[in-house]
Amino acid sequence: MKKIIGLLLLSAVTFTACKKEKNADLPEGLYANIETEKGDILLQLEFEKTPATVANFIALAEGNHPMADEKFKGKPFYDGLKFHRVIQDFMIQGGDPDGNGSGGPGYAFHDEIVADLKHDKPGILSMANAGKATNGSQFFITHKATPHLDGRHTVFGHVVEGQNVVDSIAQGDKIVTVKIIRSGKAAIDFDAAKVFADEVEKHDSAAKKVISDNAAYLKDAKDKAIQTGDVKIFVFEQGNGEKPKAGDQVKIHYAGFLEDGTLFDTSFVETAEKFDRLDVQRRDQGAYQPIPFIYGNKEGLIKGFIQGIENLNYGDKALVFIPAELAYGERGIPGVIPPSSNLVFEMHLIK
Repeated sequence: MKKIIGLLLLSAVTFTACKKEKNADLPEGLYANIETEKGDILLQLEFEKTPATVANFIALAEGNHPMADEKFKGKPFYDGLKFHRVIQDFMIQGGDPDGNGSGGPGYAFHDEIVADLKHDKPGILSMANAGKATNGSQFFITHKATPHLDGRHTVFGHVVEGQNVVDSIAQGDKIVTVKIIRSGKAAIDFDAAKVFADEVEKHDSAAKKVISDNAAYLKDAKDKAIQTGDVKIFVFEQGNGEKPKAGDQVKIHYAGFLEDGTLFDTSFVETAEKFDRLDVQRRDQGAYQPIPFIYGNKEGLIKGFIQGIENLNYGDKALVFIPAELAYGERGIPGVIPPSSNLVFEMHLIK
């Protein structure tokens, strides 16, 4: 019996040593080894290009994530979780503690879309999400190139070894454990919990500054605006002076803001990007376009917006300040515009 136990212990030590030896000659970088019921998947992580996303994954895997729910603290998050979603010839998805696609770690964070990190081959590691800035703990690994996901999901690594394991995973298969491997000084110095907190703070501070700067700009413009009917208008660039005629079809490029500087909608791609509100699908469909409107019509748009159109000439670029009663009133738009909100529209009238 002692001999059998000794052999078992020897086998375990030999197996562990082999795994360590196997990873000992890895090039400098950060790696994650996902041990599954079907075998190991070794991933290289893009910690320099997507620091917040990689830090998030590592901090969860190592059980020290600063934003995770209390119930997840102090224990490896991914150990024992299932690959809850597997689509043949597409991808495997895991990282949901509820096991049904709706769970997460108790927080969400921003996207890190990097132009040269694409879903361009099998074995791409990317964040699953429910829309912009809804990243949490769920991730997927591709079976093949999936370019339609570019710009919509954060790519943060790729398979180095074990693509055959990825291809063999079936829905319900479990992650045994995730181990992080650090090779080289930069990887060793990468403090995931601190990096995540710092990157989120940096992103949030930058976003808040864009909004606060815009709020100050809008306030200054409102002081210069001229009361015109029920709205105030500040023309910051004049057109050719030609007035549309009743029945003419005009086009209006626009950006809509709350008075605090928050953007809620726009037809400008650049403005959407500036305020970190770009809808990639809308952009790819060419749907960031000026809206058409029949000049003289009194319906189809909020009253204050129509008043703005009626007081502009072709080529004018203006800020139109609209009181709540001529916008969306006491109801607002749930989740977009609070009740009784005054609005500001940047409007460009196009012939």
